[in-house]
Amino acid sequence: MVSNLDFIKSDFLRLTFRRSCFWRVIRFAGGMSLAKTTRPVSIVRIDGMAAAETREDAVAAEEPLEIRVGGHSVAVVMRTPGHDRELVAGFLVTEGLVKRREDVLDLIYCRNDGGKPEENILDVVLAPGAVVDVARLTRHVFTSSSCGICSKASIDAVRMQFPAIPAPLTPRRAVLAALPDQLRAAQAAFAATGGLHASALFDAEGRLQVVREDVGRHNGLDKVVGHAFFAEKLPLAGTILLVSGRVSFEIMQKALAAGIPCVAAISAPTSAAVEFAQASGQMLVGFLRGTRMNVYAGTLAD
Repeated sequence: MVSNLDFIKSDFLRLTFRRSCFWRVIRFAGGMSLAKTTRPVSIVRIDGMAAAETREDAVAAEEPLEIRVGGHSVAVVMRTPGHDRELVAGFLVTEGLVKRREDVLDLIYCRNDGGKPEENILDVVLAPGAVVDVARLTRHVFTSSSCGICSKASIDAVRMQFPAIPAPLTPRRAVLAALPDQLRAAQAAFAATGGLHASALFDAEGRLQVVREDVGRHNGLDKVVGHAFFAEKLPLAGTILLVSGRVSFEIMQKALAAGIPCVAAISAPTSAAVEFAQASGQMLVGFLRGTRMNVYAGTLAD
């Protein structure tokens, strides 16, 4: 049976013209600029009955990234370039494939036979003795919200894989109310394009720890988790995750994998997300807009 991943990978190979590779070590540090996250385009702007105007604009960058573990391809994701190492590390953590920082020795980009870096292929070098079940991803029926949750058994499988939150967080409503403004102020790429999701991590008092933007809502969360992974701050007890869009089952699953006790969203949660939060001991807040919010799971301190 041919999977969706096979089709995506075949398109990816045509896009990147992959050849034999030489490898280059990339350090874990690095930032992200608008030059990486946006692309210039020419548009025709129409506003009512006024004359059409040709102008330059910016759109969110979207490119494939092939994830390899020990040279074996495990996934291809469509992402906004930037913080790729965090994305890959976070992906492996939230899929339950990697649990300890010491399991990952390095991440390396591929070079083609012309010596040019293939920045759309990133390989994870495992530490000696580290064991990762890469075949799990081929059996993983809940990694993409585009496919939906196949069955209750799939949801139960996730709950068994990741332990429930041991110490629920009960934030103050004033803390939650102040989060959206902080997120918007940190969304530089969204301000330029209007086309990127964002995930932000705050401490229990509402102090911003890290924010990541990506064309994929789940990628932004993986980048946040990857940031914590490299800083050796997992699990993320006593933290609040704020996402700029809706909350799906997968967002809650990934948050639980990272030990995040409270998830808030500007938009709505899905039914599966609510059920998952209630079962896992996570707090879930939706429609967080100023002092207005809906609490779907958990309790506030006031």
